[in-house]
Amino acid sequence: MATFDDFMKLDIRVGEIIEAKNFEKARKPAYKLIVDFGDEIGTKNSSAQITEIYEADELVGKQVLGVVNFPPRQIADFMSEVLVLGVYTEKGVVLIQPDQKVKKGDKLG
Repeated sequence: MATFDDFMKLDIRVGEIIEAKNFEKARKPAYKLIVDFGDEIGTKNSSAQITEIYEADELVGKQVLGVVNFPPRQIADFMSEVLVLGVYTEKGVVLIQPDQKVKKGDKLG
């Protein structure tokens, strides 16, 4: 069982998607995202399997939550640096988003 201390090891921040495009080389349908986490962290790449619900062009400008302290992961020819968080539903993955606009880089606490 995970402990509160385990949870506190995760650095989960708010970022804004600034670019989204189809990830043609991914084995499962996905987008390549560039997410801006503000001045402290900067922009990070993420591969996200969220194509069932979202179109790439509607993702730009959305705020999302992402784990920024996982090690990078090579996916085909792309280095995914952040795990963007979502909920698995019958329709596909739904992104976790703040319900109000917040500052990029704000930490989940």
